[in-house]
Amino acid sequence: MAIAEFGLTAIDCPEPRVLADFYSAVLGWETDPESREHDWIEIVGPDGRRLAFQRSEGYRAPKWPSTEHAQQMHLDFDVPRERLEEAERAVLELGATLLEGDDGGQRNWRVYADPVGHPFCLCAQ
Repeated sequence: MAIAEFGLTAIDCPEPRVLADFYSAVLGWETDPESREHDWIEIVGPDGRRLAFQRSEGYRAPKWPSTEHAQQMHLDFDVPRERLEEAERAVLELGATLLEGDDGGQRNWRVYADPVGHPFCLCAQ
């Protein structure tokens, strides 16, 4: 028997609304209407999956790759292989930064930073 049930992943950031809007656009998820605090915003996806964004005073973005300001975690998003270029253009237009490409198609993922520096990957499926 499990000790607990997974609830959500919370991500520290300087402006929760801004980062929630970014990931809402990337994933097509909606903001939880009960989540209207300035310091905590949740977005909700299929089957009740959730990401939360919490204000962190003095937030320092991770540096990728680095051990000095380590990433601590990252998110992977699956994209159909034939839509990878389109997905990259879309996340860049939303404010992401490409950190590492797929080595000319040699790898199945590309690494980006969200608008406040958290690494995430688009993974070709």
